[in-house]
Amino acid sequence: MTYSKCFLKYLSIISVINLMIQLSGCGVYSFSGTSIPEGAKTFCVYYIKNTATLVQPNLSNNITEALKTKCLNETDLIWEGTDADISFSGAIKNYSIKPMSIQNNETAAQNRLTIMVEITYTNRMDESQNFKRSFSQYADFDSSGSLSELEDELSSIIITNLIDDIFNTALANW
Repeated sequence: MTYSKCFLKYLSIISVINLMIQLSGCGVYSFSGTSIPEGAKTFCVYYIKNTATLVQPNLSNNITEALKTKCLNETDLIWEGTDADISFSGAIKNYSIKPMSIQNNETAAQNRLTIMVEITYTNRMDESQNFKRSFSQYADFDSSGSLSELEDELSSIIITNLIDDIFNTALANW
């Protein structure tokens, strides 16, 4: 019985190697699902400016650092301060809180925190991949809760979702 388990593991490893070899003609792939253009070695995330009407003081830094960390952790690209093969830049365009789920007494049961960023992605290896696009995410919270108590947690959830969207749009070209 142990022989068959070893054989199955061996076949699994061979299958994965075979798949990687077949995919290598289309670019550089990793186990995280990223598709890095052939020849790309460096990336840069320029500071994401906050141009929203309502400004949350740490938001620009948090988004910039989260995108940089995602690229460092999930690709083999090396951080380069300027003149990188792949770069991200942009601005926070909207940071808003709106009432949702209006009740019979015309008060909101929930509020929605929305963050929208406009990102410019530049790929010097394959300029057909370049884009300038808006990404928006939100999180709902009970109106009985205080935004000041929930803001850090809600922002963190929204930022994670925004970064996943940006990263997948730029570097997970399935």
